[in-house]
Amino acid sequence: MFSLLNPYILIGIVALVAASFFEGHHIAYLEQEAEIAKLNEKARGLEQEAAQRVTDLSTKLVKANQDAKSQIQKRDADIASGKLRLSIATSAVPAASDASPSCGNSVQARAELDPAAAQSLVAITDQGDANTRQLNACIDAYNTVFKVINGGKK
Repeated sequence: MFSLLNPYILIGIVALVAASFFEGHHIAYLEQEAEIAKLNEKARGLEQEAAQRVTDLSTKLVKANQDAKSQIQKRDADIASGKLRLSIATSAVPAASDASPSCGNSVQARAELDPAAAQSLVAITDQGDANTRQLNACIDAYNTVFKVINGGKK
């Protein structure tokens, strides 16, 4: 009759418990999969926003480099033509007759650089400026991505 020791009833109970476990596991898996899909969609949106902002920063850097290049070309042309002259201060040795210069009326001696030397000198500063612009763009890109990913929180 109906006894719990009946093997068919025991197999039925075990099958019922196993089926309910697997059904619950399957439902939880589907819910978790839906949550993961929602979070992945949000992450893709954040990635696209960050990529767009970095692209905008890159465009600004290219424009700044182009503007700087045109200014450099104009300045180099001015140096080559003699319109712009660079000079440096030199220490002047006073002549024997000028042993006691009058106060407030001293003239500082200057030496003018030849155009090739002047262009070489300012090329060094141009490269430094370009490196600074690039570094600042990298820092801005990092900060932008950081803010997008973290929702503006630091």
